[in-house]
Amino acid sequence: MKYLYAIAVLGCVILWSSCRNDFETVPSTGNLEFSRDTVYLDTIFSNIGSSTYNLKVYNRSDDDIRIPTVALGDGESSNYRLNVDGIPGKMFEDVTILAKDSIFIFIETTIDINNFPNPDNAFLYTDKILFDTGGNQQDVELVTLVRDAVFLYPERFADGTIETLNLGVDGNGDDILVEGFFLDDTELNFTNEKPYVIYGFAAVPPDRTLMIDAGARVHFHADSGIIVANTGSIQANGSPSTDPELMEGEIIFEGDRLEPGFADTPGQWSTIWLTQGSTNNSFTHTTIKNSIVGILNDNSPLSLTNVQIYNSANVGLLGRTATIVGNNVVISNSGQASLACSLGGDYEFNHSTFANYWTNSFRTFPAVQIDNVLQVSETEVVVADLVRADFTNCIIFGSEQRELGFINNPSAQFNFNFRNSLIRFEDPNNEFTGIPEYNFQNPALYSDIVLNNDPVFFDTELNDFNIETGTSGADGIALPGIGPAMDLNGVTRGANPDAGAYESITFPDPGGTP
Repeated sequence: MKYLYAIAVLGCVILWSSCRNDFETVPSTGNLEFSRDTVYLDTIFSNIGSSTYNLKVYNRSDDDIRIPTVALGDGESSNYRLNVDGIPGKMFEDVTILAKDSIFIFIETTIDINNFPNPDNAFLYTDKILFDTGGNQQDVELVTLVRDAVFLYPERFADGTIETLNLGVDGNGDDILVEGFFLDDTELNFTNEKPYVIYGFAAVPPDRTLMIDAGARVHFHADSGIIVANTGSIQANGSPSTDPELMEGEIIFEGDRLEPGFADTPGQWSTIWLTQGSTNNSFTHTTIKNSIVGILNDNSPLSLTNVQIYNSANVGLLGRTATIVGNNVVISNSGQASLACSLGGDYEFNHSTFANYWTNSFRTFPAVQIDNVLQVSETEVVVADLVRADFTNCIIFGSEQRELGFINNPSAQFNFNFRNSLIRFEDPNNEFTGIPEYNFQNPALYSDIVLNNDPVFFDTELNDFNIETGTSGADGIALPGIGPAMDLNGVTRGANPDAGAYESITFPDPGGTP
């Protein structure tokens, strides 16, 4: 018994001694190592907080060390915020790093551009993290680009409630409300001077037009978008760009997260909704990306020329009994259909590319879905005439065997036609034999189409749907004189044009440009 007691006492002494040694540190001698010598925080908008970035600090020595001070260079006035090994602040004393160990420092920032004298619309804000003082001092630079913006958002009232828009009533007779506001007359022209950041839904009032200038950048916070009211209009008037990287003439709609990790993330914002009765809606030289639904068109006229819609969580372009004319349109990589012509309507697309290589989850919809029916409830079905769905010189392709789908209710019209187009539709088990809509030998529905030949897109993951000269299944199959004389790259279409939005070009060298 005494023997066991002695062992227990000895064990306590050893444990106490080892714990005590953990705190026997030596001062830092300026030999810290860092995971990076400069932390670049990605571009942020004025007054919008950044993501959190991290820096790892290493002690490679055999001794536990103590850093007398870790602080921001600008001290408490810095616009950066730190969290050192789990403790928030801007200045820290006696920071310990055990031998052969490391700690994390997390960095964030929020900057009001108006707090700086004569700021440009964009400027670099810098500071540094200082480790120790005097001859042992080491530092890590902090850099972020701050952009000024025009912020549009619903009003917050004194009682804490937020301005809403009434979208009608639901099946129970209750109002359908969303956070949003009507743009006033001073806000109905988006220029290219500063980017726009929208919170909630910005609505175009009846009998008003939202004009968007070439080069404008429109960013949406989560659950935000644009609604065009009955008799209202939206006209996005982009222009050709001379620099494919800057895209200076392009109008771009995207989310408000500017970090590279969000560049192609679907579902960051809601939609551009053209409600029933809106009119004169048009988009030219416009890119719409990373939404839930790129454009939702309810029974309204819409013109699309040189338009790209990418990375939609649900549908790229959803028309419901809509009237849409599209030329040089690319719609790709959607969680459901890239193009959905639903509940009838009138559609014409020329030299357009509809592709779907969605990889985020299993996809059950084809790249292009056409129907004249809507299942409202288990017992209620609504039908509407498909007056026309004409596709000429188009590509319909993707990662699934069948990228074209139809749902035809015979109680309504169902008129469609495909000419000189490349379509992926494989039916190895003859499941669709005998279904009239899929009779690709019927000249009244399909003429001069090519089935299942690889279009040889440049890079489907990066939404680069250029096609390669000589090897693309779309090369030289188009009907001349249809649609725009130039492709989406500004290349003139010749006597033997290619299907899709792009004329074929030589495949670029790795790391090069077309």
